[in-house]
Amino acid sequence: MRECERIELLLVDVDGVLTDGGITYGADGVEHKTFHVRDGSGLKLWQAAGKRAGILTGRSSPIVAARAAELGLAVVVQGAQAKLPAFRTILEQVGVTARQVCYVGDDLPDLQVLKVCGLAVAVADACPEVVAQAHYVTHKPGGRGAVREVIELILKAQGLWQEAIERFCHAGAAPGLRNGHGGAVAHVR
Repeated sequence: MRECERIELLLVDVDGVLTDGGITYGADGVEHKTFHVRDGSGLKLWQAAGKRAGILTGRSSPIVAARAAELGLAVVVQGAQAKLPAFRTILEQVGVTARQVCYVGDDLPDLQVLKVCGLAVAVADACPEVVAQAHYVTHKPGGRGAVREVIELILKAQGLWQEAIERFCHAGAAPGLRNGHGGAVAHVR
């Protein structure tokens, strides 16, 4: 896919993209979200390939800030009711053009950004208007590995997939403590 070749920054929505779109509140009023582990490891792979990633979402949540910090995301914009002005600010801050950005969305607030970015992606269960605007529609629904699917698509198109895997697998374990699967070996007494 030609649009993949120039992508340097991956921006994703949260609700409906990194999550399945459900918002759950506990009895204490605290919001809960569930993130798919393969989306997280995909974002780590993306960064292992030397790329930058971030979140652009209309809602604000401490859970999103915590997940973004855990993943080491370079850009986190929450509470962006109008996403296009926030997107333009991100472009200036990061130093990329709109054509170098892949944006993954699922609903109407994402349309303006999808219209101007270099690679517009809709998750499988996105609303029809978002699907119609997308260059690519994932096979996986939001919150179920769609972001990982996009990362694989782009890195493979750029010839960086295998190198990213190697960097990712070697980054987490201390030297001399690797098992055959790239993880650290636990010492048991």
